[in-house]
Amino acid sequence: MATVGKRGVSSPRELNRVGDRLSFVYLERCTVHRDDNAITATDADGITHIPSATIGALLLGPGTRVTHQAMSVLGECGAAAVWVGEHGVRFYAGGRALTRSSGLVEAQAAAWADRRARLEVARAMYRLRFPGEDTAGRTRQQLLSMEGHRLKECYRRESARTGVPWKRREYHRDDFSAGDAPNQGVTAAAQCMYGVAHAVVAALGCSPGLGFVHSGHERSFVLDVADLYKTEVAIPAAFDAAAEGVEDVASRTRRALRDRINRTGLLDRCVRDIKALLGCTGTGEGLDHDRMTLQSDEDVHVSGGRNYGDEPIW
Repeated sequence: MATVGKRGVSSPRELNRVGDRLSFVYLERCTVHRDDNAITATDADGITHIPSATIGALLLGPGTRVTHQAMSVLGECGAAAVWVGEHGVRFYAGGRALTRSSGLVEAQAAAWADRRARLEVARAMYRLRFPGEDTAGRTRQQLLSMEGHRLKECYRRESARTGVPWKRREYHRDDFSAGDAPNQGVTAAAQCMYGVAHAVVAALGCSPGLGFVHSGHERSFVLDVADLYKTEVAIPAAFDAAAEGVEDVASRTRRALRDRINRTGLLDRCVRDIKALLGCTGTGEGLDHDRMTLQSDEDVHVSGGRNYGDEPIW
């Protein structure tokens, strides 16, 4: 928490500007409260103040207690709150961030509902993940096979770069310590990336459940977005942490990943990528303004807050 810096305050009406924020903050064994517009974390060492408007995702680990006032200020500033397990590697629940416009979620739903459009978005995601790969005309099976080969190459490359031995990917859901150091790092990095992606998805008003590669899970789209940066950001950070020793790999991975995310401006890039994937690259009124309308016939939208019982709609 000592690395939290001072940043300009974002208005709740500027939730899409998540690039202004710290990527995530992980807390455990403390009481989270509010002091004016700051989040406070109180533990045996004292009280730490964290400006709420700088938080993208607050990861709440074991032993945390959160007051109603703390959740209130997080909601006001549009920060996501995610409850996680020991070492931050299990997702239990997520608080929804404040959103206003439905422009992106409508574009997401339209692309998801069309089978061909859904596959095209998936192909575009793989192009972002693996630059230089030609995904045109690829089936989903071919895309998955390509992903498997590229991930194996990434693990071998990072092992050679850092000198950390690598056997194979292992994830022990109920026993984090059962994995070796690089596997612990990869698991911790993945969960942190899920928290960051969840914060961006919620801040933009997208649906976490409507995925284009993943399916059937309440956070399918979150997993899609997080995976876009797995080989470039998450896995290298995990191997860097494992190269420093086998103890406290998860905490070192979080620090290395947070520094890498902030240094590279990943949140800003994540916003741009989501908008581009959903075909909403502009910043028009439909995406950025707080505007409520009512739907009428023939896709006509009329102003809300009026009674149309005694007057024509147009």
